[in-house]
Amino acid sequence: MNKKVVVAFSGGLDTSYTVMYLAKEKGYDVYAACADTGGFSAEQLKANEANAYKLGAKQYVTLDVTREYYEKSLKYMVYGNVLRNGTYPISVSSERIFQGLAIARYARSIGADAIAHGSTGAGNDQVRFDMTFLVMCPDMEIITLTRDGNLSRKEEIDYLNANGFEADFKKLKYSYNVGIWGTSICGGEILDSKEGLPESAYLKQLAKTGCEKLAIGFERGEICSVNGTAYNDKIEAIQAVERIGAAYGIGRDMHVGDTIIGIKGRVGFEAAAPMLIIGAHRFLEKYTLSKWQQYWKDQVGNWYGMFLHESQYLEPVMRDIEAMLESSQRNVSGTVTLELRPYSFSTVGVDSDCDLVKNKLGEYGEGAKGWTSEDAKGFIKVNSTALRAYYLNHPEELDV
Repeated sequence: MNKKVVVAFSGGLDTSYTVMYLAKEKGYDVYAACADTGGFSAEQLKANEANAYKLGAKQYVTLDVTREYYEKSLKYMVYGNVLRNGTYPISVSSERIFQGLAIARYARSIGADAIAHGSTGAGNDQVRFDMTFLVMCPDMEIITLTRDGNLSRKEEIDYLNANGFEADFKKLKYSYNVGIWGTSICGGEILDSKEGLPESAYLKQLAKTGCEKLAIGFERGEICSVNGTAYNDKIEAIQAVERIGAAYGIGRDMHVGDTIIGIKGRVGFEAAAPMLIIGAHRFLEKYTLSKWQQYWKDQVGNWYGMFLHESQYLEPVMRDIEAMLESSQRNVSGTVTLELRPYSFSTVGVDSDCDLVKNKLGEYGEGAKGWTSEDAKGFIKVNSTALRAYYLNHPEELDV
């Protein structure tokens, strides 16, 4: 019997080459598996299936992990208001983890001898796939033809063409990775640190001018409604926010950060839904969480995002972090109103039964009901004790 290899198949050049080469040259039974995290259309998946068989795959399968991706990662990234370096919603980073997990589970289910992916040796994805496979499938060989052979696009295209696969793999100015949590853009002007992306580089163009209000409802930290329409399916709710926000060109930015392999990386992105949902969620938390809940949740959320990016999703502490994040959301319920305009948005207000601004003790800047003026003076005097004690001993340092 031939050895079985599962290829993480996106339909792109590198994975297409991998399928054909392993089937034709190495004699493997190739199982092409496309793990979808919300970025493929029905037409693209149909084309992937047809192409996989043309390339020599014994079997093709689509693994739809979009809802698993939401339940096991995206909702926690919202709980933690996760934006890498305060900018990037960790779109591709987190997707790759769940694509890798899905591929590994599938490989185990069919008793595969090996797993292959098309990553090069210059990016983060090789780390995410390899680490996931090493942990999930320790006895399986990991095959990476593009990385190991340092293959050029021309070499791969020439091989495919010579063996009768005439697909259009022309070198485009930009490369895109599309998923439920945003689209990343690489290439073109991004390669020059002095340049930004032109309007034409974005897949979703500005379609609306003026302003409009957007109301996003949350129940215990999870999105539950958009403009008054309730959603049980959180994926549909995210897609609804994306449609509304993308029409204004909201969510575009450029991320520069440290890659897992140590070099700096730069990527453009458009992510209307993540930026609007996280922006609204953070605003709601300001009304409903205590001072120290906000502080410690920010620290934990930052670590959660870092670990996701660094391919540490399977680190046991991530389950502990998720438990803390989920617990912090017990009072994060209400509706947030945002105002949208071309390329930006602003927060307007919050309607929540858990609103801590509404209290019986006092209204900031207006009047105190929970304490007297003498209480205030005593509080301030005690609060200044440490400073007064220090400067009584060092009066010369008061000349600032």
